[in-house]
Amino acid sequence: MNAFPTTTGVGRSLRVLLLGFVVWTLTGCLGVPERVEPGTPRSQIEARLGVPTAEYPLADGRRLQYSRQPGGQQVYNLDLDASGRLRQLEQVMDIHWLQRHIAPDRWTRADVLRNLGRPAIVERVVSFRGDVWSYRFLEANSPRQVHLHIDPEGVVRRVMFTDEPTPDDPPERS
Repeated sequence: MNAFPTTTGVGRSLRVLLLGFVVWTLTGCLGVPERVEPGTPRSQIEARLGVPTAEYPLADGRRLQYSRQPGGQQVYNLDLDASGRLRQLEQVMDIHWLQRHIAPDRWTRADVLRNLGRPAIVERVVSFRGDVWSYRFLEANSPRQVHLHIDPEGVVRRVMFTDEPTPDDPPERS
């Protein structure tokens, strides 16, 4: 069973993105993670940014993840050391980060979630047996998407980058 609902069509995708943006805006926009200083304790991080959208164990600490998906274009990973203080902060929705780190045939669904969080969109395409997880990001101020093709065994098999469809794009033909 799929952990995320499957949608089809650009119209539904845009509605999901718009709904996510509205929810994100109404909940206070999460604060500004990029301004948290190294060494900041977890209690201060959460007081400033709120509860993380996800949390993952690391070999030497914990990862607090603050995702702005599906409406936004950033995912912030705040890695805490064993004592619960910020060791590293990274915004991973960046073309260079994505190209350098995503490892087809080696990354699993768990790696994707730990590094990128929940996708903005989950779809299926006829040319691939599995789900396509899509994330939004900016490249040189242009809206883009990265699509991770994850097979039924949970392994990333393909990574594709596309321009993000806009409301001005012509409708799909069936």
